[in-house]
Amino acid sequence: MKYPATFTPAIEGGFVVTFRDIPEAITQGDTEEEATSMAEDVLLSSMEVYFDEKRAIPAPSALSPDDHPIGIPASVAAKVLLLNEMLAQNVTASELARRMGTRPQDINRIIDLKHATKIDTLANAIAAMGKSLEILAV
Repeated sequence: MKYPATFTPAIEGGFVVTFRDIPEAITQGDTEEEATSMAEDVLLSSMEVYFDEKRAIPAPSALSPDDHPIGIPASVAAKVLLLNEMLAQNVTASELARRMGTRPQDINRIIDLKHATKIDTLANAIAAMGKSLEILAV
């Protein structure tokens, strides 16, 4: 999952980075390399806010030629898909735990971006929502 970022040259030098899909994610860097690194960090930090507030995370829009694609780790992408599906189906952590035969605390860890979760666990959680997780190499 790659989000399009816009790198705008800053008056004082360097680049200001914004994301059209995640407007809260704004950062800057003195070089393109630094701006890219900062963009990766701010994108994940902004997604944490969406998770904390239980808000759906917008899917990345199509890339245009001037965009800089900023990727997120596969485990984070799977957690985004899970959170969005839970919100779409109005399923709480308690309900998902019931469906998976586990405890709500376990589900809260699964949907915590800072907690390392095995991809199989995420696939099982998504399956409990009636969906399947597919990973494509592009």
